[in-house]
Amino acid sequence: MGNVLVVAELAEGGIREASYELVSMARSVAEASGRDVKGLVIGSGVGDAASEFASKGAGETFVVDNEATANYNVDAWNKAIRAAAEKADADVILISNTPLGWDVAPRIAAGLDCAFVSDCFKVEAEGGKLVLTRRIFNGKLDAQVSAEGTVVATVQPGATEPFSGSSEGGTSALDVDFGALRAKFVEVKMAEATGVDLTKADVVVSGGRGVGAPEKFPEVIQPLADALGGAMGASRPVVDAGWLPHAHQVGSSGQVVTPKLYIAVGISGAIQHLVGMKNSNFIVAINKDADAPIFEVATLGVVGDLFDIVPALTEALKAAKG
Repeated sequence: MGNVLVVAELAEGGIREASYELVSMARSVAEASGRDVKGLVIGSGVGDAASEFASKGAGETFVVDNEATANYNVDAWNKAIRAAAEKADADVILISNTPLGWDVAPRIAAGLDCAFVSDCFKVEAEGGKLVLTRRIFNGKLDAQVSAEGTVVATVQPGATEPFSGSSEGGTSALDVDFGALRAKFVEVKMAEATGVDLTKADVVVSGGRGVGAPEKFPEVIQPLADALGGAMGASRPVVDAGWLPHAHQVGSSGQVVTPKLYIAVGISGAIQHLVGMKNSNFIVAINKDADAPIFEVATLGVVGDLFDIVPALTEALKAAKG
């Protein structure tokens, strides 16, 4: 039996919160199976970030600090992760289910000739085997995959809470022979930012097709989100209709969120949407259809006209705040 290797991602010079979620999952697997957790930080000038990762749950952390990895390069990351997996004696490699993870994880698995399980929301050690759970058929079913030998897995951001404790373990430089890389970084072109990262919001107020028109979102949904200090989300039909940008979409083809409070306004509750929000801590559903599927997952359901309920709720919140 080997160890668990957690591959960190960087954002604005620091470790992404999703990487600490991986640490939580890795430590749970390690405790149940007798493995150790090892970390990996890749980049250029990343010594401080690696030290932080090591002390906040990742334990012994390998550092690939090289000009070849100053910017993301799939060939360079593939070689770095495979080298770290060998050094760490890792038979479980966890990577966030992000665009970077989508790109590099299958290559690592192919290079190691091992199992690859994508888009997991649960990774557990049971009876000496690794059991990974992922959603299939557009979220209609949960599939459990039992893996033997080495496995590479990508894990949904927001699938678990970030690790918040501390750990002992230093950093050690890992020399990687990159040789002639087939891919070369050219430039980054930033798309115009739209919306917010809903996975970081404590409160999400989402509107569905029942809101009726695009202009009703700034008039009805956004004020409630603002009054609660939260963010505005949407269901897929709203985004498909062009009422809001895709950045606001909650669901299996959008963002998976686990806020403290989720308010679904005018959302019927198609499985595609439920996949993205049903693990929220407290769910309030507002819908005029008493038989809407959203009420099956709601903590509190309100049957009525959203155009009467939501503005009144918004005004009550404003009044309570003085």
